[in-house]
Amino acid sequence: MSTQQSCFHCGETTREGERWATEIDGQVRPMCCPGCKAVAETIVASGLKDYYKHRTQLPELSPADGDDQDLTARDTLKLYDSDALQRSFVARDGELAEATLIIDGISCAACAWLIEHRINQLPGVDNAVLNMSNHRLVVRWHYADIAVSSLIEAIYRLGYRASPFSATEQEAQRSRESKQAIRRLAVAGIGMMQVMMLSVPLYVGMAAQYEVFMRFAALILTLPVVLFSARPFFIAAVRDLKTRHLTMDVPVSLAIWLAFGASIWSTFNRGPEVYFDSVCMFTFFLLLGRYLEMRARHRMGKAGNNLLTLLPNVAVKVIDGGDDQVISSEEICVGDILRLRPGHAIPADGIVTAGKSSVDEAALTGEYMPVDKQTGDTLIGGTFNVESPMLMRVTATGAEAQLSTIMRLMDRAQQEKPKAALLADKIASHFVAAVLIISASVFSFWAWQGDEHAFFIALSVLVVTCPCALSLATPTALTAATASLREAGLLISKGHVLETLPQIDRVVFDKTGTLTLGRLTLSQVIPLQGDDESHLLQLAAGLEQHASHPIAKAFQHISAKAASDIEQIPAQGIQGRIDGQLLKLGHPGFAWPAPLQPPGDDGGQWLLLASEHAPLGWIQVNDSLRKAATKLVSGLQQRGIKTALLTGDPSHSGQRIAQQLGIDELSCGVSPEQKLQQVVSWQQQGERILMAGDGINDVPVLAGADVSLAVNEATDLAKTNADTVLTNGRLEVLLAAIDGAAATRRIIRQNIGWALLYNLVALPIAAAGLVPPWAAAIGMSLSSLIVVTNALRLNRIGRLAKET
Repeated sequence: MSTQQSCFHCGETTREGERWATEIDGQVRPMCCPGCKAVAETIVASGLKDYYKHRTQLPELSPADGDDQDLTARDTLKLYDSDALQRSFVARDGELAEATLIIDGISCAACAWLIEHRINQLPGVDNAVLNMSNHRLVVRWHYADIAVSSLIEAIYRLGYRASPFSATEQEAQRSRESKQAIRRLAVAGIGMMQVMMLSVPLYVGMAAQYEVFMRFAALILTLPVVLFSARPFFIAAVRDLKTRHLTMDVPVSLAIWLAFGASIWSTFNRGPEVYFDSVCMFTFFLLLGRYLEMRARHRMGKAGNNLLTLLPNVAVKVIDGGDDQVISSEEICVGDILRLRPGHAIPADGIVTAGKSSVDEAALTGEYMPVDKQTGDTLIGGTFNVESPMLMRVTATGAEAQLSTIMRLMDRAQQEKPKAALLADKIASHFVAAVLIISASVFSFWAWQGDEHAFFIALSVLVVTCPCALSLATPTALTAATASLREAGLLISKGHVLETLPQIDRVVFDKTGTLTLGRLTLSQVIPLQGDDESHLLQLAAGLEQHASHPIAKAFQHISAKAASDIEQIPAQGIQGRIDGQLLKLGHPGFAWPAPLQPPGDDGGQWLLLASEHAPLGWIQVNDSLRKAATKLVSGLQQRGIKTALLTGDPSHSGQRIAQQLGIDELSCGVSPEQKLQQVVSWQQQGERILMAGDGINDVPVLAGADVSLAVNEATDLAKTNADTVLTNGRLEVLLAAIDGAAATRRIIRQNIGWALLYNLVALPIAAAGLVPPWAAAIGMSLSSLIVVTNALRLNRIGRLAKET
């Protein structure tokens, strides 16, 4: 039976110590997981093993400016400057680097503003944006100008804890946060019930000697609520005062301490009233509101985190000699050969080097049908090998892997704030100071009037006007909509997309690879010598079975005749011998010396199959339309959005496709520059343009459009420059995105409107003395909960898109 131990690296209690143990300084040290084992081994391998002798807990780093006493804590942070540790959370793009950090200790939008403002002031930082919904800070900086440890230290000096983003670590942090919140809520709830029970006799009146006993009993029962349950408010308030920045925790802490202090004074000095019950109720309802907000935030964050949790903890590496070695995922390096077993997750991005199987990519694309993979095909970490074993060569890991790239794009979309969000943040950042001034004014007024309840009227104003709902109004809606659309197959990578999509006037399509599949298929077979169609296709497939050009892929599913002496003639065709007979397939002038005209010119490519003696037949290959193209175009037109097709293909296929789909405007044979000129021309006429494309030639116009969409088969350059990426090939998801963006804009406006209306109505009522402190706490919590619940309605976007 295994015994509990403490992980040597992180200190967590574990039963897995023997399984993941590693040797450090000649002693076997227990580890809780392969992640801690990999980090510990990396630290030792980097020559930093003395870290374990001198380490201290990171929170001991003083948030006060100029405090350099805790050198060991700073040395601990410098471990993040190691290339080995940065591989998992820092992505490099030339001179620029980007890292995602999890911030602990955030309580409201003012905290986010303070962190963003401080990090953006650091030399070398290009941009830093914090997402209030999932507490992730994305920092983009010039790598040579400032070290990662300096970025994290700056956050510690503000009084917050920062750590590299990891799906596993964030889940652990969420679990700790949830358990601690439940404990504090339970203590506050039990204390509230007990103190209220003691307060009832005080309200109805009793003998003086018993009244003193009841007051002291209520004082003792309130102490755990104030010292334990309300402790997060006080810690945050002290931190904010040290950094000279006000957040909502300042008025909350002030309200609790003032009410508790006044009640203690009345208890010892036989004052007229005590308010221990109000303190407990106030604390309980504040904690309840924050707990419900936390649960909603965790629920929205899990949609994105589920991507990175798809990666397995371990992998099977093929070492020299063909033997297998089990390693942790953190130890995987580019170039490693990994063995993929059926039913197991693929641990990194790579290329199949041996074997054939089908892979379930539903988590990334939303498509439930597995995709066939064979030698040379690409694999994405986090997808699942379904049928047969394969070998793969690793091409990307850590922050460079596709899953990490998707996560960064999602974070970037959620962090780029629309105008409504910027307005809300600006209001919230000044709201706390206004609340303190108004509360002091209310107290002064009622005290001047001689009202004995002036103190508690001001207390209610402090509580009821906290700007929680205002700070949550926008980030919750953006996070819910972005995560829901990603599950449906549309990855939003720029924050302005949800704001701009409802205003789109025209959607412009490229043809090949966007409206069409971008691969040739067989359209028609016309025999010329009485042969049946299947026999002609078998002959053609025999010639093409080993060819590498795109036309050959159209014959891959045909049972091929055995061919020999195959020779490919560039730009002409292919020839070879089947059953001793020389056959040619390709351009009519190459296959047969006499001039022959193709049967028609309807946009496809006609190939002539001929023997030495006679032409045998015509075979037409063509690029086929995507299944959802018709539904998409008609859906756009029903919404009053115009459509256009701009293609570089000069053939008649563009006209045929435009007529088939009912597209409004068509331009064929246009260059990338001409595409961009046309889009700019429409924009100058006041139209907002969405451009959908897939190739390098579409990059200029993708960058120039108001919103750009790259399809799933697009080049990497096109995906990088696009605002949205279609991950599953279902074009009709764009319709759900347009409708969902309109819904998101409505909900953001509803949330901000509700938050402002609530404060405008609640403030005068509380200032008039009509709201007791405990009712003010309930009102503030309910206001925030309404905003979060309203935003969660956007989770339906993904379900509706899949039903489309």
